Amino acid sequence: MIASRPVENVWDYPRPPSIEPSDENIIVELGGMRIAWTSTTFRICETSHPPTYYLPMDAFAAGVLRPVRGATWCEWKGAASYFDVVTPERTVAAGAWTYRTPSPGYADIVGHVGIYPGPMDRCLVDGEVVHAQEGDLYGGWITSRVSGPFKGGPGTFGW
Repeated sequence: MIASRPVENVWDYPRPPSIEPSDENIIVELGGMRIAWTSTTFRICETSHPPTYYLPMDAFAAGVLRPVRGATWCEWKGAASYFDVVTPERTVAAGAWTYRTPSPGYADIVGHVGIYPGPMDRCLVDGEVVHAQEGDLYGGWITSRVSGPFKGGPGTFGW
């Protein structure tokens, strides 16, 4: 486990969002399986949002990411493509995404995958269980490392 890290207030994060390398130990579990693990990620940190972690594609177990049709647009990162996250026991439709050709400034996340922590069985950061950012649009990972309030819950869309 990594030594204790300082608590960050998400209202101190920049807009447009920053991209930061992270050496935190990340584990994702679904359907009774460990589907991803790595200590080499990027965090996207944006004002009012808990960080979103982007894991390298090779951190995922073979076959758990299945590309699906459709895309969304992020004003900062560009067009996102999605994956179903699949294990023998469970499937999470469009539970992960990637930016194949992100906007300038975000090239580091090419070949990396963001994952919604809420529908997973469990996501861990340095051994701590992650709480998902509220709302269907966001993929933020809430740990004791960050403080809010966080955008995403009822009444926060216009923040």
